[in-house]
Amino acid sequence: MEMPKEISAYCPKCGKHTIHTVSLYNKKPESGLSKGTRKHNRKLKGYVGKVKGEATKYKVSKKQKVLLKCKECGYIVERVVGSRTRKKLTIKAEA
Repeated sequence: MEMPKEISAYCPKCGKHTIHTVSLYNKKPESGLSKGTRKHNRKLKGYVGKVKGEATKYKVSKKQKVLLKCKECGYIVERVVGSRTRKKLTIKAEA
C-alpha cells in the first residue's frame, strides 16, 4: 500500500485543514526496567517453572500507523491506515 509524502489533513492544534508530511510509525523497544516486567521476571525466577502468562499469540497482520506532522505548527498526529492488512505501508516517491 502506497501513501503520498504530503496530504491535506485536519490539525487539531491549528483548528483547520493544513498540509501534513507523512512518515511511517516505528515502535520503540520496550524497557526491561519497567515495573511490570520486573514483577513478571521475579515470578518466573526459580525452579517452579512457568507461573504466569501464556505463550504469545502473534497476529497475522497488524493495523498500520502513520505519523502526520503539520507544516504550520509542527504538531504530530497518529493515524491508523485502513483496517488490518498484510500489505506493507510505503511512502510514495515523487515522480
